[in-house]
Amino acid sequence: MQPNLITDVHTTDATVPDVRATAPIQRKLAGHGVKPAEHYLDSGYPSADLITKAMKDGIRMVTPVLPDHSAQARAAEGFAKNAFTIDWKARQVYCPAGKTSSHWNPVKQHGTDAIVITFSVRTCRDCPFQKQCTTSQTGRRMLTLRPRELHENLARARAEQQTDTWKNKYALRSGVEGTINQALDITGIRRARYRGLPKVRLQHAFSATALNVIRLDAYWTDSPLRRPPHQPPRTPRLPAHRVTLTN
Repeated sequence: MQPNLITDVHTTDATVPDVRATAPIQRKLAGHGVKPAEHYLDSGYPSADLITKAMKDGIRMVTPVLPDHSAQARAAEGFAKNAFTIDWKARQVYCPAGKTSSHWNPVKQHGTDAIVITFSVRTCRDCPFQKQCTTSQTGRRMLTLRPRELHENLARARAEQQTDTWKNKYALRSGVEGTINQALDITGIRRARYRGLPKVRLQHAFSATALNVIRLDAYWTDSPLRRPPHQPPRTPRLPAHRVTLTN
């Protein structure tokens, strides 16, 4: 069994969302010659676009994706997006009552491609499932879809993460929490010792190097990874940064 070593450190300002770090991390791993066949991440890092782009680059992202948070998905008897049948070639959508959409409108939303699906007021008005399907003032249902490839990849990921096979596989990611805890205990990585992102990045790189040396020593000498006899000295609280460690 090979030692579990840190292969990448990615430091950003704390205000940068995790999803913004996914692509840069994958590019750096590929540049180092350690591109993963499977990339285990938490729920803050994926998106439909990133999952699709990674697949094209030969990387399978093993990560929980956020569920559908629409009002219909939250309702006990509501009709979520996955209750509708999409005919991509005919550019039509069929509702659970078997009715057909009236409009298919490709749009740009927040700089990304999307498709707005609209059902006719006359179609929805007399439907016995209207209250389960929509709460809009017009009384008709609307759906927003991503382009086909992105939509299907996201739907597949949501379905897979409900299976025991996926849950057992994702349990492997628990090892990275041990890496983070070891970095906290030994190097005090949570507190920045310097001002400015370049210096903090260097601090994190040194911390990761120290952990790798400790892990290699444990691997070569067959000794357990011991906790330090005392915690590192407290340092002043400086501007917050986020670090992502990759095993």
